[in-house]
Amino acid sequence: MAGKYYEELEVGDVIRHDVRRTVTDWDNMQFSTMTMNPAAIHIDHDYCQTTEFGKPLVNSVFTLGLVVGLSVGDTTLGTTIGNLGWEEVKFPRPVFAGDTIRAETEVIARRESKSRPTQGIVTFLHRGLNQRDEVVCECRRLALMMKRPS
Repeated sequence: MAGKYYEELEVGDVIRHDVRRTVTDWDNMQFSTMTMNPAAIHIDHDYCQTTEFGKPLVNSVFTLGLVVGLSVGDTTLGTTIGNLGWEEVKFPRPVFAGDTIRAETEVIARRESKSRPTQGIVTFLHRGLNQRDEVVCECRRLALMMKRPS
């Protein structure tokens, strides 16, 4: 099992995920199109030349999904029941095509489920960083996790 069971996730644990991904213009265009987001700031290169950035911004929802996705293999693959929510999602710096994103995850809280004795709730703090080690995304995610089978 690649993911960790509830008991294996201790408050204070920090996991630096090895997998990284370079974002492409196609990723941004495809994701924005699939999610029905026609904002020119994401998909119109000519328009973006007139903005302070000079080029398209990567869709922030793509960035969030990528950061959490990079964490799955080391944290929740096969051991999560489901996401319970997202809290305090932040994007302190923009992401552009060509940026390489890596992630790290900190376990910031956990408690046993009151209604499901074989499960527990873990709060993860996910951080996405670019190739310059600048934080581009940060979020807290609550996950319902399996306990180790007895």
